[in-house]
Amino acid sequence: MDWLELFLSAGFWAATLRIAAPLIFGTIGELICERAGVLNLGIEGIMTMGAMAGWMWVFQGGSLWGAVMFAAFVGALFGLLHAIFVVHLGLSQHVSGIGITLLASSLSYFLFRMILPDSTTPPKIEAFKPIDIPGLSDIPFFGEAFFSHTPMTYLALAIIPVAIYILYRTPIGLATRMAGENPVALEAQGINVLAVRTGAVMVGSALMAVGGAYLTISAFDAFFFGMINGRGWICIALVIFASWKPGRALLGALLFAGLDAFQVRAQQLAGGDIPYQFFLMLPYLLSIAAMVVIAKRMRYPQALLQPFRRGDRI
Repeated sequence: MDWLELFLSAGFWAATLRIAAPLIFGTIGELICERAGVLNLGIEGIMTMGAMAGWMWVFQGGSLWGAVMFAAFVGALFGLLHAIFVVHLGLSQHVSGIGITLLASSLSYFLFRMILPDSTTPPKIEAFKPIDIPGLSDIPFFGEAFFSHTPMTYLALAIIPVAIYILYRTPIGLATRMAGENPVALEAQGINVLAVRTGAVMVGSALMAVGGAYLTISAFDAFFFGMINGRGWICIALVIFASWKPGRALLGALLFAGLDAFQVRAQQLAGGDIPYQFFLMLPYLLSIAAMVVIAKRMRYPQALLQPFRRGDRI
């Protein structure tokens, strides 16, 4: 296989979608939080906890879709904790977010060791299997690339139009955006800004946890330490790349995932001529370059990182 055939192979595009799916969940979750004016740096830990919670649910005999719901519930609880600190108490969003990441990550590893103290290798579960979409999966190239994935991959893609519709076509979406742009105006309409922000952080955190669960019950079939591997921080960068717009978030997730899928295959094509570390850093290097370009003309939510108190005028 040469370099051109790499991009023309169905396997490359199928891998891109698989890699992008957890990033989509995490990015949309972070985007919802920030649209409401709350930065959630707890995403890395919440994704880790979601990965462990979803896997443990199935390992203990639960259903796969039950694992998705349980992971979302656990993520929402951590979102509520973050919201109590930063929305209701007005504490630093940066400090609280880092604290949530440390707490959730450490707690997930602790619970794993408490429940499975003698495990030396990650136990396996029966994860989601790819399903073929009738009539579409048989199309040459496109069928293998886009229509033979697990249900959670399709769910990740479906999240994008749902998020767009809710944020831009519903009253709750308007309230969420106003909470991040002009909470005073929102309060003047008789809407509880603190409740809107709390709800947004909980929903966003639930999606982050589902993104983590994707890795253990859809992409892989086990939970192991360090499996999130910085994906949460990438999601935060993708929100900036997307200029806080769900459609662009999909583009950013696919771009990073495509670069990640490329670097794995490029190592094989290059052989030993180029150090493999170069290919490992390539997705991150190009993502930073794209962010630098986008950051020059981005418009962030005006009330992002700003605590709100009833009666305040900012």
